[in-house]
Amino acid sequence: MESKNCYKYYWNFKKTDYFTETYHNMQENHSREDRDELNELLRQYQNLRSGKSHAFLEEDAFERIIDYFDERDDMSKAMQAADTALEYFPFSSQLLIKKADLLIATRYYREALEKLEQASLFDKNDINIYILKTDAYLALDEQEKAVELLEEALVMFDGEEKVDLLFELADVYDDYEEFDKVFDCLKMILEKEPTNEEALYKICFWTDFTGRNEESIRLHQSIIEDFPYSELAWFNLGAAYQGLKLYEKAIDAYQYAVVIDEKFDYAYRNMGDAYIRLRKYKEAIETLEKVLELTRPEEVIHEAIGHCYHRLGKYAQARFNYRKASHMNPDDSKLHYKIALTYINEEQWNRALSSLEQAMRMHRHIPEYNLAMGECYMHLEKYREAIQYFSVAVRVRPKNVSGWDSLIRCLYKAGHYDEAARQCLAAKQATENKPVFAFLYSAVLFASGKSKEALLHLEEGLSKAPKLVKKFIELNPSILQNNNVVDMLAAYKKKKKI
Repeated sequence: MESKNCYKYYWNFKKTDYFTETYHNMQENHSREDRDELNELLRQYQNLRSGKSHAFLEEDAFERIIDYFDERDDMSKAMQAADTALEYFPFSSQLLIKKADLLIATRYYREALEKLEQASLFDKNDINIYILKTDAYLALDEQEKAVELLEEALVMFDGEEKVDLLFELADVYDDYEEFDKVFDCLKMILEKEPTNEEALYKICFWTDFTGRNEESIRLHQSIIEDFPYSELAWFNLGAAYQGLKLYEKAIDAYQYAVVIDEKFDYAYRNMGDAYIRLRKYKEAIETLEKVLELTRPEEVIHEAIGHCYHRLGKYAQARFNYRKASHMNPDDSKLHYKIALTYINEEQWNRALSSLEQAMRMHRHIPEYNLAMGECYMHLEKYREAIQYFSVAVRVRPKNVSGWDSLIRCLYKAGHYDEAARQCLAAKQATENKPVFAFLYSAVLFASGKSKEALLHLEEGLSKAPKLVKKFIELNPSILQNNNVVDMLAAYKKKKKI
């Protein structure tokens, strides 16, 4: 019994080999026959051209000869073959269309349109006439004529041909920058062919571009009712929800997409982004790691995972992923900056400086990099260097509050009270009197022994933005031992309750 089974499996294996070999032999035979037939046609054509005796060449034989030269980019011989063919078959719409196609390829657009007009006299129902005319009109920058032609043709055709024309019309509207009409064409295609992959892929982009998310949601919900296993429809539904910032609903849709196609990496990507928007960083990490399993490693994915770990306070893991991203794109200074931020959060100032120096070799004047450098040097009590970097940040972005804030704090800590006072006044002027600088100016004046003036600016700050008083206290917590300050803070606290 056992030997019988073995024999059976052996026979199945041999039989499979036999049929596979036979199939390949048949293909090779057909291919050889086609080549021999084509070579014979080319020989007869050369005989015709040179005036020698030759067999009669049918219309389809000329078409094959034209295609042969066209495929080899020998346009002069292809054009010559088309002209010869039309001498024998002047009323052939197919040959006229082929001639027009060659004319378009060689940029003779007006001549191509003439040939297509001739072809339409013999067979106006050939869709290629309208597609080639569209190409010619677009090349001549006559988009309106292309639109008019295609809209007329849409009435004449149905089924797959109508879908082809709608794709052509969508391309014309794209070229014409009528982007909403591109969306309309793709929507019409999907209403006719709900599972058309090309339309499903394209409409996702145009939904995002035109912002027509509500329409996209209705369209894809309708598709899903009839085709619940269309992973692209689920994906597009998720993308439309994501466009409306309905991230929970987007995640639900993406999860259906990956259940249908567990290797749908773009669904995992978008899902990961949605989780990040919801600040669900653990879920985002799990989802983005799935992308790494399915595709080759990418900088953007490692950077996103690093961001999630960073937000979770897991700085070593954040650095690990930022570094992986940086190895893939060593010219991205932002990744070195992010690595530095993880060290800053751990108060590893020297290591942070090392990463920032790498970032600044590429982009020296980015304010964020200079601010981070200044913070590191300030915490290392190297105030001179810190002031230099903070000054660059202020100079590059003079209306930015954080740059002025850092510079003034550094001057204060370094004991340069007069300069800190001057910078407070400059900051107020540059930022249109932001309340934070009233508090900082007050703290500087107190440190300079100008208590009466300091109290006036403290009162100014409290009247405008009492919550920012913490900036005042952070600079010198011992200020709370000053009775005048305590009384003023108590008065504002009481006033707020009333």
